[in-house]
Amino acid sequence: MKVLKFGGTSLASPERIKLVAKTVQKHLKEDKTLVVFSAFGGVTNDLLKMADLASKEDLAYKELLIKNEKRHLEAVKELIPVQAQSSILSKVKTELNRLETLYEGVYLLNELSNKTRHVVSGFGEVLSSLIIAEYFKNLGINSQYVDSRELIVCKNTNEKVQVNYQLTNTHIEKYFAEKDASLFIAPGFVSRNEQGVPSTLGRGGSDFTAALYGAALDVKEVLIYTDVNGMYTANPQIVPHAYSLKDISYQEAMELSHFGAKVLYPPTLQPLLDKQISIRIKNTFKPDEDGTLISRSSEKNFRWVTGITHIDSIKLLNIEGSGMVGIPGFSKRFFEVLFQENINVVLITQASSEHSICIAVKDDEAELAKEALDEAFEVEIQYKKIKPVEIEENVAIVALVGDRMKSHHGLSGKMFSALGNNNINIRAIAQGSSERNISAVIAKKDVKKALNTLHEQFFEVPSKELNLFITGVGNVGSKLLNQLKKQEKFLLENLRLKVRVHGLSNSRKMLFDENGIDLQNWEKALEKGEKADKAEFFKKVDSFNLRNSIFVDNTASAEISAWYKEYLANSVSVVTCNKIACADSFENYQELQNLAREYGASFLYETNVGAGLPIIDTLKNLVASGDRITKIQAVLSGSLNFVFNTYKAEEPFYKTVEMAMKEGYTEPDPKIDLSGVDVARKILILARESGHKMELEDIESEDFLSEDSLATTNNEDFFELLKKDEPKFQEIYKSAEEKGEQLKYVAQLENGKAVVGLQSVDAQHPFYNLSGSDNIVLFFTERYPEQPLIVKGAGAGAEVTASGIFADVIRIGKK
Repeated sequence: MKVLKFGGTSLASPERIKLVAKTVQKHLKEDKTLVVFSAFGGVTNDLLKMADLASKEDLAYKELLIKNEKRHLEAVKELIPVQAQSSILSKVKTELNRLETLYEGVYLLNELSNKTRHVVSGFGEVLSSLIIAEYFKNLGINSQYVDSRELIVCKNTNEKVQVNYQLTNTHIEKYFAEKDASLFIAPGFVSRNEQGVPSTLGRGGSDFTAALYGAALDVKEVLIYTDVNGMYTANPQIVPHAYSLKDISYQEAMELSHFGAKVLYPPTLQPLLDKQISIRIKNTFKPDEDGTLISRSSEKNFRWVTGITHIDSIKLLNIEGSGMVGIPGFSKRFFEVLFQENINVVLITQASSEHSICIAVKDDEAELAKEALDEAFEVEIQYKKIKPVEIEENVAIVALVGDRMKSHHGLSGKMFSALGNNNINIRAIAQGSSERNISAVIAKKDVKKALNTLHEQFFEVPSKELNLFITGVGNVGSKLLNQLKKQEKFLLENLRLKVRVHGLSNSRKMLFDENGIDLQNWEKALEKGEKADKAEFFKKVDSFNLRNSIFVDNTASAEISAWYKEYLANSVSVVTCNKIACADSFENYQELQNLAREYGASFLYETNVGAGLPIIDTLKNLVASGDRITKIQAVLSGSLNFVFNTYKAEEPFYKTVEMAMKEGYTEPDPKIDLSGVDVARKILILARESGHKMELEDIESEDFLSEDSLATTNNEDFFELLKKDEPKFQEIYKSAEEKGEQLKYVAQLENGKAVVGLQSVDAQHPFYNLSGSDNIVLFFTERYPEQPLIVKGAGAGAEVTASGIFADVIRIGKK
C-alpha cells in the first residue's frame, strides 16, 4: 500500500486535479494506493471567514457561501461527465446545506464556539474528496471513498488536538482489512472525538492524516505532494538563493517545521518515528523531481547547518525582579500557570542570575498569558519583588537547524556576528543541549535581512552581496554604473562579490527596485521614476532593510552630505567623493567616524583627495602602522594642474579655464577650483587623517584671483573679470618662466600649519614635471624623513573618480 497526500494548491483548479490524477495513476501501476486530499486551495480560509462573519451578524457570509458553492459545483461539471453528475451533485449539495444550517445557527446565536469552528472548517476536505473520488470512478479506476471522520479519533476538541492512537490504529486496520479496492480516497484534516463529535487535526492537519494512515498501515514511505520541490534551506519566497534539500533527518524536519517551515505540519512526524517510516516531500507540478526525503538519519550529507527558518507570529513575555533570585519553585509556578491556560511556549531563556525569565508565545495568546501570570504573582508584584509581565511586540524568531551543528565549533559566533554586522539586534537567544537548534529573537522588520544574511553565511558559495543606493548619476555616477555593469562577472568569479543597485537618484528623479535595477537601461527607467526627495530616498533605503547596504554619493551637495549620519546610524555604509562632510566642522567629521564604528558601517571617501589615487588609504596605513607624519606637500587639484600646465600666455587665461571646463576637469562653477577652496578642503582632510584637529578656517590660503572675481555669483561675470585681470596672470606666468620654473598650486602641511597657494617650482622639484591633470603627494614621515613616500597619478576626471568610488565599494565587500 502507498500513501499519498495532496495539498490545497495542488487542487486549486480542475486542470490541476487532472494533473494530480496522472500522478496517482502512475503510483497505482506499482501498488494499491491511499490518497489523502486537502480542501481546494483557499477554501478553508473562506470557511473560517464565513463563520466569523456570521458570528458578527454580517450577512456577507452568504455571498461567500454562494461563491464557494459555485466553485465546487463547477468543479463537478468540469471533471465528471453530465450523465454521471446527479449522484455527486446530490452529495455535494447535501454537505453544503448542512454547512449553511451551521452558519445560520452561528448567525442567530451571535456566537461561534470552538467546537463549531472545528466542524465548519472540515467541510472543505470532505467536499474536495467526494468530488475527486467520483472523478476517479469515472476514469474507470476501482476506487473507494474513506470517511476519515469515522476512523481517526482525537481526545478533545481544543486547538491543541491529541490523537487517540490506539483507537485510530484499530479502526484503520479493521477498515482496510475488510475493503478491497485499488484506490482509496480520504479527506485530510477531519476527525472526531471520543464522543463521536466531528473535529479536526489543526491547520495543516492533512499531512498528519496521511501520517496516521501510513503508520497504521505500516507502509514504507508517505509521499506528501505540495507546490515546491521539498523542504528548502530557507523560505524561497524570502531568500531567492534558497534551494531544496535532498534528504534530512526526522529531528531536523521537526525543528524546521516547528520553527515556521510551512511545507510540513509539525505533528506529522510523530506517528512515523517509532516505525521508522520515511516521508518524501514532492512537487505536484514537477512529479519527476526527487524532492526531500525525511528519514532516520542524514549523516551521509556533510553539512553543518541544514536549514534556516523563522516564526513571525509571536510575542515576547518578560518577567523580572529581585524576588525571583534564589527562590525554589518560582519557575515551576511560572510554567504551571501557562500550562493551566493551555498556552504553548515557543522559546524559553532565563538569565543565570535568575533575575528574569523570557518566553515567546503565539501572538493571540500573549495577553491571556500576561493576565494569568500577573494574577498568579499578584502578591509579589504588589510588594515590588517582581515587575508586572511585559509584552514585547513586533518580534520574530530565526533559527539555525542541523544535526551536525553540535560537531562544529563557532557556529553561534558566526551566526551572531553575521547578524550584528548588519545591525540586527538580538533580543533573546535559546540553544538546547542537543545543539540541533540555535534560535534568536529579532525585530520582525529584520526577518528578511536576517534570513538572507544567514543563508549567505552558511549555504552559498563564499560570496558577499553588496546592495547599492546611488545618488548623483551625472559624469561620475554614469561612469560608475558603466563600470559596475562591465565588471559584474569578474567580481563574482574572482572576488565572490555580487553587486546590485537598488536605488538611483539625480536632482529631479529617483528610482527604486528591490530586485535590482537593470544597469543596461537605467537612464530610461530613471526618467520614469518618482520625484527626487532626499528624505524619501533615505526612507526607501531604510524600508528595504537589505544586508550590506551602501549609500553612494557622487554629488558635491551639502544637503546630501547632511544625511550621512542617518545612513551610518542605520548601519548603511557610505561611500562618497563629496568632500563637504569630511571638510565640515571637526565635530561633524569626528561624529561620522564614531557612528561608522558604533554601528558597524564603513565610511569611505578615498576620492575626496586625488580621485582614484590611493592617497587617504596610504596615509591611514602609515598612521595605523605607527609611523608619524612630519610634513605633507602636494598638488591636489587636477583641475588647477591642468590649467597651469596648459596656460602659456599665448592665449588668455580665461580661455584656458574654459577649455578645462569643457574637458570636465573643473566643477560647473570653476571658482570652486580656482579659489583654492577645493584644495583647502583636501589638505584639511589629510591633516585630520594625520591626527590634527583642524578646521577649514585654519587653512591659510594665498589667493591668485582678485576679490572681485571671487565675489561673482555667475560664470558670465566671473569670466569678464578674468579677462580684465589678464595682465596680472601674464605677470605671474612670465615671472616663473624667467626663472625656468613651473606654476603649481601647492598644498602643504607642516608643524600643525596648513597653507595652500600658487607657487613656482624649479626643475629639481618633484612637482616640476607633473603633467596634465595629475596629482602628486609627498609624505615625509619618521620612516621617510629625507626621501618621501610619493603617490602620483591622474587626479581628476569622471572615469578615474568613478574607479576610486568603485574601489571603495570593493573594499567594503572584502571587509
